[in-house]
Amino acid sequence: MRKLRLILGDQLNHEHSWYKEKDGETIYVLMEVQQEMTYVTHHIQKIIAFFLSMRAFAEHLELCGHKVVYLKIDDEQNKQNIVANLNSLIERYQINKLEYLLPDEYRLDEELKNYCAKLPIPSEVSDTEHFITGRSELKEFFEGKKQLLMESFYRMMRKRHHILMDDEGRPIGGTWNYDKLNRTKLPKSHMVTPPLTYKHDVKALLQSVQSTGINTIGEIDSNEFIWPINRKESLDLLDFFLENLLPYFGTFQDAMTPDYWSLYHSRLSFSMNVKLLSPMEVIRSVQSKWIENQETISISQAEGFIRQILGWREYMRGIYWKEMPRFGQLNYFNNEGKLPSWFWTGHTKMSCMSHSIKQSLKYAYAHHIQRLMVTGNFASLTGIDPDQVDHWYLGIYIDAIEWVELTNTRGMSQFADGGIVGSKPYVSSGNYIKKMSNYCDSCYYNVKDKTGDKACPFNALYWHFMARNRSLLEKNPRIGMAYRTLDKMTDENKRALIDKGDQLIDSIEEL
Repeated sequence: MRKLRLILGDQLNHEHSWYKEKDGETIYVLMEVQQEMTYVTHHIQKIIAFFLSMRAFAEHLELCGHKVVYLKIDDEQNKQNIVANLNSLIERYQINKLEYLLPDEYRLDEELKNYCAKLPIPSEVSDTEHFITGRSELKEFFEGKKQLLMESFYRMMRKRHHILMDDEGRPIGGTWNYDKLNRTKLPKSHMVTPPLTYKHDVKALLQSVQSTGINTIGEIDSNEFIWPINRKESLDLLDFFLENLLPYFGTFQDAMTPDYWSLYHSRLSFSMNVKLLSPMEVIRSVQSKWIENQETISISQAEGFIRQILGWREYMRGIYWKEMPRFGQLNYFNNEGKLPSWFWTGHTKMSCMSHSIKQSLKYAYAHHIQRLMVTGNFASLTGIDPDQVDHWYLGIYIDAIEWVELTNTRGMSQFADGGIVGSKPYVSSGNYIKKMSNYCDSCYYNVKDKTGDKACPFNALYWHFMARNRSLLEKNPRIGMAYRTLDKMTDENKRALIDKGDQLIDSIEEL
């Protein structure tokens, strides 16, 4: 039986059981298609990273003795659509059976499921063998519970996989979560370890991509593409993180500065999200490194990192499959604002916004606090349509795939889900940004001022957000203090803040 096996661009798992068998009747296909380049406007580095990684994976399979068909973006036989290409290949190679791996995006899952239902030949779908939990495990875990608390899920995962646990089934160190130790601002005199980067020449591939005429955003150095694009480089980046960055990761994971673009973050998310690295091998590596180096690496560093993968990453994927497709339409605050044009350039007088956006355009990367408490915070405070926010985040970041982007953006960042992911909106005034960064030191605006001509926009916008959404939020126990503070203000001060917020939203393009 001649089989065709489809491998999507985020399914580059070297260890998958598919590849243990070799025969002349199985053909693997990978394809670069405009269909996947146009559903949002992507960062050029994101497209290049996916295509480079796919090409490297195809070469790996061929070296291992597998038969591979690879459709490049400029191949004449490329129909630029997954289904159209499959139809063509099934006919050309007289395929008797189609097999594919479970897609991680709902739209592709539905497309391939519907396609196979109409195929005249049999089809079969297999798990990607990447995630620690199955699609439905989170739903089953929270069955009958009122809240989907990530902490509960995380503790269950720690116990099940014996991660940072003692022989008595208790968390090592006596506590489950060291988040309170993970909120330190970077000291002025602190020198951060420079990141490990790569130097891939992508001139030819870049020319092929640009020849399609597809719109992209962001910058790229065609001589020195810096991201890992195969398993060896991904493992090297993991080793670099363990050796050089892990000792400081937890302490400074929420810190922000215009002086260093990657700080102590691992930057492993792209490699993990395309499955060049498995989450469990990363978790086990971090745990082993901590066990071997407890004199120089505190448990708060290791736990802070492991929580992001064992807890948050698996939790977000579970939420995605539990709540889709409705999750993608949720808009709790009925926000309809338009994303300002400077989100695509970084040309704003707000130092924190300017740096976070320009960094994102330059590297296709920003760490979680820049995404959550700077750009995401601003979009929430100004009432931007969550569809526009989703499209921006999904396009601009190299690691953005819908299962992880949508839940983090529409859920945690924008609270458009009304509290499925997070128990409160993640919004703040300028004070939080000052506390966690030195952005305010060089800003046009004054972080201490609330309503003056040069007052930090985040200040009035915060109270404007709280006031306009009072009917939806005032019963939330986690933010009740904000309303008590608002109610203690004089009518004059409240009016000044609301008027300033109105002015800022009306003049959002000029900020």
